[in-house]
Amino acid sequence: MTLCQNTHAHIVIRRSNHDPFPLYHYQCTYIRQYHNMRPYIVVTAIPNFDPTKLPYWDIYEKEGKASKIKVGGTMAGEFTAGLSGGQRKLMLFELICQRVADQSELLIVLDEPFAGVTDDFVPFLTGRLEELRQKHNILLVTNDHVAKLTAMADNIITVSAIDRTTIQLNDRATMVNREKAIHALSVGDEYIYAASSADLKFFFDVEIASNGSLLGIGIFTTFSFSLFIATFWDSQEESQALVLVAGGIIAFFCINPYLLSLVEWRNAMSEEAEALVHASKGVNKTLKTLLTILLVFTISLIQYGVTNACVSGLSEIKFWFAMLFDSSSLTFPLICLGLFTRLPFQAAQILGSLPFLLMIFLSTTFSPGAGIPGIKELRYLWARFYFWCMVPAVQDDMEGCPPSDLNMLYLILAALLGLFIFLFVKTINMFRSNTKKLETALKRRDMVDDEFVELQVELYGAKALKRLKHQMTSVHGSTSSAGGDTEEP
Repeated sequence: MTLCQNTHAHIVIRRSNHDPFPLYHYQCTYIRQYHNMRPYIVVTAIPNFDPTKLPYWDIYEKEGKASKIKVGGTMAGEFTAGLSGGQRKLMLFELICQRVADQSELLIVLDEPFAGVTDDFVPFLTGRLEELRQKHNILLVTNDHVAKLTAMADNIITVSAIDRTTIQLNDRATMVNREKAIHALSVGDEYIYAASSADLKFFFDVEIASNGSLLGIGIFTTFSFSLFIATFWDSQEESQALVLVAGGIIAFFCINPYLLSLVEWRNAMSEEAEALVHASKGVNKTLKTLLTILLVFTISLIQYGVTNACVSGLSEIKFWFAMLFDSSSLTFPLICLGLFTRLPFQAAQILGSLPFLLMIFLSTTFSPGAGIPGIKELRYLWARFYFWCMVPAVQDDMEGCPPSDLNMLYLILAALLGLFIFLFVKTINMFRSNTKKLETALKRRDMVDDEFVELQVELYGAKALKRLKHQMTSVHGSTSSAGGDTEEP
């Protein structure tokens, strides 16, 4: 992955003025040694992919299972039966072959494509490799079937396990700087993916129609709020606070398992985008965010309904808005950290759950007006405080509540505080990232010397370099890169 991340590789997104669907440009296609996909994806649902060309697919057709076979594997601790690891690798390989069939001069990086694949399928892989190398620039990293692949290769790069700063290129007498060699290898036109309605249908089929987690949330929510009704039925009006606390906790834990799965969902979906399974990580993250917010919205409606079934005095619509934004203040951080960062699972879980923990201590939820002076003023940062200022049973005991006509505005702003902080930090990181990219670009520019040009000519040939539409080498007289909005792979 170093090649794709540390050189020219990025995704440029441009929207045509005449086409309702955008074109996605990929400068590097990369398949990891153990490439992840969402295990519950039905293979036949992948847009613009013909699985019948897979060497093992006829078995599923004879058994009548072809339309039900899933990618398979484990995600968020849940195992899904489906393809084996070797079969998934063959499927991804065939997917790449089909995706790039109508284009040429692309950079395709394959890390250990034979790992986990039985010898029976090696001829299939080598045959596809032979087809790919006729039209594209293939970088193959492997320790398996070296003799056979060496015979196919135009260039051989040997990397030592001891000294990784230099590499041996073909039969050169001298070693080559590793970073300069990687930079020289990074040559290829952009892969263009034309998004279509099939990608939207793919998201619906995978994340809604055939996703068992939504059914699980529905069952757990129904069970939990049924117990809530049985426990708090016919509560007295003075017990409004207790009923609301219980309902809020239940609502949070109904959606929490789904929120915690977002990190692994993000990782798997991102690797799918690298393998060209679908058009864009950004579009999928946006759709997943909307789906998650819809779940929060639905659960808050259920909470509002069962709360009013158990206790009177909270039927005004403003109380539903309060429940919705109170719940949002606790769930938005998990959505943002889970989908729009690179944080690992544990870090995203801890940081994303902090608002819920701090809300318990700092919002005066369990003891209105209490707390050490200075610390207790932090209650103004929490939506729960303003919610409490609305509840008839406890509002007279609250200290420092704003005027009633401004209370809802403060509640909404407090609920979105975590989102505002996240966007601020993302903006700072974006500027830092751009600065780092500029420094990297300047460093790469300094690498473009006579040796660099010689390396590229030896690897690709001068004529092949000049055929490239995407100019980024000294052979073309410049080191330009594609413009437009970028999205990291």
